[in-house]
Amino acid sequence: MKTDFNFSNLLGTVYCKGNLVFTPDGASLLSPVGNRVSCFDLANNKSFTFSFAHRKNVARIALSPQGTLLLSVDEDGRAILTNFVRRTPLYNFNFKSKVYDLQFAPDGRHFAVATGRTLEVWKTPEFSRDREFAPFLKHRVYTGHFDTINRITWSSDSRFFLTASKDLTSRIWSLNPTEGFVPTILGGHKESVIGTYFSADQETLYSVSKDGAVFTWKYTGPKKNEIEFEDDRSDAVTSQERWRIVKKNFFMQGAATVKCATYHTTSDLLVVGFSSGIFSLYEMPDFNMIHTLSISQKDIDFVTINNSGDWLAFAASKLGQLLVWEWQSESYILKQQGHFDSINALVYTPDGQRVITTADDGKIKVWDITSGFCITTFTEHTSGVTACAFAKRGNVLFTASLDGSIRAWDLIRYRNFRTFTAPSRLQFSSLTIDPSGEVVCAGSLDSFDIHLWSVQTGQLLDSLSGHEGPVSSLSFASDGSSLVSGSWDHTVRIWNIFGRTQISEPLQMKSDVLSVAFRPDGRQIAACTLDGEVSFWSVEDAVQTSHVDGQRDVSGGRRIGDRRTAANSASGKNFNTICYSADGTCVLVGGNSKYIVLYDVDTGSLLKKFSVSVNLSIDGTQEMLNSKNMTEAGPIDLIDDQGEASDLEDRIDRSLPGASRGDTSVRTTRPQIRVSSVSFSPTGRSFAAASTEGLLIYSLDNYYTFDPFDLEIDITPASILGTLKRKEYLKALVMSFRLNEKYLIHQVYESIPAADIKLVVKELPVVYLSRLLTFIAKISEESPHLEFHLLWFEAVLSLHGRYLRGQAGRFGSELRMVQKCVVGIQTELARLADENIYTLDYLLCKPKSSKQGKSKTKLLMAPGSDESDEGDIQMNGDSPEDGAGWGGFSDSDGK
Repeated sequence: MKTDFNFSNLLGTVYCKGNLVFTPDGASLLSPVGNRVSCFDLANNKSFTFSFAHRKNVARIALSPQGTLLLSVDEDGRAILTNFVRRTPLYNFNFKSKVYDLQFAPDGRHFAVATGRTLEVWKTPEFSRDREFAPFLKHRVYTGHFDTINRITWSSDSRFFLTASKDLTSRIWSLNPTEGFVPTILGGHKESVIGTYFSADQETLYSVSKDGAVFTWKYTGPKKNEIEFEDDRSDAVTSQERWRIVKKNFFMQGAATVKCATYHTTSDLLVVGFSSGIFSLYEMPDFNMIHTLSISQKDIDFVTINNSGDWLAFAASKLGQLLVWEWQSESYILKQQGHFDSINALVYTPDGQRVITTADDGKIKVWDITSGFCITTFTEHTSGVTACAFAKRGNVLFTASLDGSIRAWDLIRYRNFRTFTAPSRLQFSSLTIDPSGEVVCAGSLDSFDIHLWSVQTGQLLDSLSGHEGPVSSLSFASDGSSLVSGSWDHTVRIWNIFGRTQISEPLQMKSDVLSVAFRPDGRQIAACTLDGEVSFWSVEDAVQTSHVDGQRDVSGGRRIGDRRTAANSASGKNFNTICYSADGTCVLVGGNSKYIVLYDVDTGSLLKKFSVSVNLSIDGTQEMLNSKNMTEAGPIDLIDDQGEASDLEDRIDRSLPGASRGDTSVRTTRPQIRVSSVSFSPTGRSFAAASTEGLLIYSLDNYYTFDPFDLEIDITPASILGTLKRKEYLKALVMSFRLNEKYLIHQVYESIPAADIKLVVKELPVVYLSRLLTFIAKISEESPHLEFHLLWFEAVLSLHGRYLRGQAGRFGSELRMVQKCVVGIQTELARLADENIYTLDYLLCKPKSSKQGKSKTKLLMAPGSDESDEGDIQMNGDSPEDGAGWGGFSDSDGK
């Protein structure tokens, strides 16, 4: 089994804190997610997360106007410069201070950084210089503000920029010394200035303050009464032009304060977000309100607008919301929200295309692996959802909750069709489902019994007694013959629930059992216990075959209050969750640690350790602690300095004493790193882990790394294209596989005629079969040539079927990917056919409107139908009932 899994995507969280950035084309949105950055492609309905990770949570991000360089800065001022197109980190830099705003100039030559009260302007790294040793060159430092700078705004010609500060003023600066220009201070606001903006002609300025005031500034001379007042003074100054307030407007939102604002110069749109979750859209300079809408119950932390001015993006950190709103049509382009609380469990769908997550907030979310978006959310549970399981047949999901109910969900109609409850009120913590989908079993920490229900009738079938402690984990064998349960009474029991006598075979452990799992073939059990051991037992003999001591492997990362090193600390030295790989050769385990460990089942050896996070904002991720942060009052990071805040709403303490889980904005302790659940994909090409930061996806498929296979010096892109031009298809395909560049393989693959597919596959060396199957399965998800892909699958399976069958263990993951691909094509075609049938039925049943449509309707009538039937359709475009809407015959997605 391959073990080179790499981080692929981050789901379950769409926004944490910081600012949002649209790409120059306005089709994608960048959002900070913890210590990573995610990109949401709004046009193609996809998302991805950059592979690089900061040491702490990302505070500010900025994208160059050309869309090539991404600059992200964390809470401590450490920046990472990334090639946005190739998603490759280029350079690390430290601004040595907390960054409050970061903006590129419109021409892309400079970028401005607000570090507290000072402003720094840096030159943008250039690609023209080869191997720059120090790509960050400081242009100039600007000082003058007496408090934190909130916002930076560049002029359209990149010669001037504005700064809005917490000291109630705004300032105008010039990038380079300009003749006749003097840095100007704009005062008059009574609260902190959120932002100051240029108009399109740069003759007008707009400043927005926290108290809801909007000032309009123009470069004019004094008014008449001001001139008379100046003439009366002995030290009168001659009348001169300067920036003056010509108009004052107010939002009038009651007690709500302004949290964020943005201005679009081309369309003169001012967008303002308030602390009440309301945003307003105004047309400047007349201050005409276009509309006001409530999108959240919490503060709107940031708002931005794309270059065309059509889409508005809003972010709310307290609820983890990310919204993209098209204000002209008043419709949502994107509406995503992560879990409000910690994720407890996850499970893949049988086809491997989706992941279901459950959390303490009582919500169940369905995530699409391909797009990275949440498809639907179920909110019927009234308390935390602790476990979930999928039936092997059909799209039926089962969930267990602390509200005392087991619910069954239909993932075709997206509804809850069955609810199971126990005779007494219990809080269920574990769940499993019979492979046939007929019996559902659940265990509780309150009772020591295992409850069984019939899925068809919803009736309680039986209660299995035998455990002397709470039941922590349940699992069914793949053939449904046995049920295994793990308990805190130091035993694992194997139940034969379908036999005449329900006999349980107890397997004695050394400590509390936390999780159990069946091997896919049903012949072996893996169990992890509180002492950090992973035990493997044979089901037939009820004998322990091997065990692994994982205390050293899982230990790592010190809590902020630990007085001992991670190696000597007793906390977190055990695994809480375990699962087998798709082929049953490996097990994946995780616990209250920053490591996920992959073990080989046969030898018990450690294959690989995956680090979940390096985010120092989460407790338990760093190996060594700095002694200067340990004071007499405890760790300096846990000392509450909120009472010293200048704003009243920041001084009010609404936190929960001692809470380490729940809403991050109302905690008095830092969140701790933990892995609550792990699961392998049915294809075996990826696995998912539910952690403190969200749902992490690790995959073997990464096309952004150069991984050649048996490469020779004469294999180049030019030689491959030359071979393809000479119609030497087999040689060109083998050369492209050896170079392993996706675009070259794609070009050669689609250039092979359909008539030559069988000949090419017949002569293809078997060493390339794995790469060919993997490539076709991946490319079929984004290519419209469905029949062409099926011809390749048919040729490979018919010509090399015996070899693949004999090497089932080697090609297991590839064959599962092929199965997933074929099932996906079948489902998509069936949906498309049903939609076209319904459209045809509607068109054929439309009432007759004119004689002109009779002759044209005959083409659509079914064979043997009567011409006198009222099935005519008017096809001319003169009527509002025009039948030219032939878009109904195509897929709604444009396929």
